[in-house]
Amino acid sequence: MARAYAGVAPEQRRAERRARLLQAGLALFTTTGFAATKISELCTEAGVSTRTFYEEFTAKEDLLRELHDLINATAFDRVRAALSRLESDDLTTRVTTLLDVFVRSVTADPRAPRLNYVEAVGVNAEVERQHVRWVNTWAEFIESEALRAAAAGVAPQRSYRLTAIALVGAITGLLREWQAHQPPLAVEEIAAEIRELVLAAITRP
Repeated sequence: MARAYAGVAPEQRRAERRARLLQAGLALFTTTGFAATKISELCTEAGVSTRTFYEEFTAKEDLLRELHDLINATAFDRVRAALSRLESDDLTTRVTTLLDVFVRSVTADPRAPRLNYVEAVGVNAEVERQHVRWVNTWAEFIESEALRAAAAGVAPQRSYRLTAIALVGAITGLLREWQAHQPPLAVEEIAAEIRELVLAAITRP
């Protein structure tokens, strides 16, 4: 059994080092840029050795992929939790709740949209496969809400698969614009635009 050092268990020390590397990746990938960031710079930022980096990740692409997955998973879990507590079946209420929670989650740290929608695009096949998985996950979630509205008679009975995929693309584009725009756009402005877009797309004839 590994011994604790300064009262801290080895598992905790390793988790803390990994967390510091994730924070370093978020900081450097969204300022220096993913392509220009060196592993040595990540280690300096995190206060760990290069050996420690390679104990946790095989390459900086793995670090990027974990950050991308974490940002999406956190937002998705928060949205599902919020909707599970929502008793109303009203479409506007549900969509507003879904999107407010999602937008608050991904814009709480302005670096998250840049990493998700700029730096993680086109890096390699594995990151791209993860991106596609998350596009499909979000599209299926939006589709399920649209079908729920259709079953309640407040949206037309039709296939919503393509609509949902198109909405994920539009939401991504708006968040990319939000993180890049100077002067900064208000989060509420982006959230309102996304909300109206989603409601219009779901309820169109």
